Amino acid sequence: MLILKITTTANFSLLLPLSKIPFIKILPISPFHSSQKMNSPRMSSWLNKFGFGARTESSIDSSSSEIPQGPDHDVPDPGKQFAQFGAGCFWGVELAYQRVTGVTKTEAGYSQGFVHNPRYEDVCSGTSNHSEVVRVQYDPNECSYESLLDVFWARHDPTTLNRQGNDVGTQYRSGIYFYTPEQEKAALESQDRQQKILNRKIITEILPAKKFYRAEEDHQQYLAKGGRFGSKQSAGKGCNDPIRCYG
Repeated sequence: MLILKITTTANFSLLLPLSKIPFIKILPISPFHSSQKMNSPRMSSWLNKFGFGARTESSIDSSSSEIPQGPDHDVPDPGKQFAQFGAGCFWGVELAYQRVTGVTKTEAGYSQGFVHNPRYEDVCSGTSNHSEVVRVQYDPNECSYESLLDVFWARHDPTTLNRQGNDVGTQYRSGIYFYTPEQEKAALESQDRQQKILNRKIITEILPAKKFYRAEEDHQQYLAKGGRFGSKQSAGKGCNDPIRCYG
């Protein structure tokens, strides 16, 4: 059995079987692979959940004050509209929307935080308050905003605070970020309908869409490109194959 030894800043050691860490892939031993895996944002985020002193480096200057974020002023293609959703890890959320007929473009990114140009490391650190979101461009003549809301509710558990499955952190919070009063009205009505069929309180935030920061290129269409293990998942329109974020 392969064992991972973790030593905290307090010189306390923890031994973990690698088989118990779901996102670790065993690779041939080399300095590159070792460094790459141990310094990955996902690895640091996982270790932080258990309080073992693994910190993700952040580019945020702690001496700077919070920067209010204005609305998303990006413009969709002619005849198209934007929608924006946060429903856990943006890898799976993006693939879910890629499969929707009428969706012409998807982008993984960060929004609702208080610093400009956040990096993935900043968002994972929890210090920027950004949410992992997917901005969806769609043709309203081919799919309705209500149908996009249906995908949102089906994709995640809107009753868990800052958590989706094993992903824990404010960046995974549930949110609908609207661009128009019509979208806001539809989102609120949709939430009311969902609440009537759930036995726990929905904690989804419904807020105006703020400035959208496109995530790093390796996060774009991540699962359709093969994800962590090189196993491509279909982004074909109408596909209903199960979505696997981490395997």
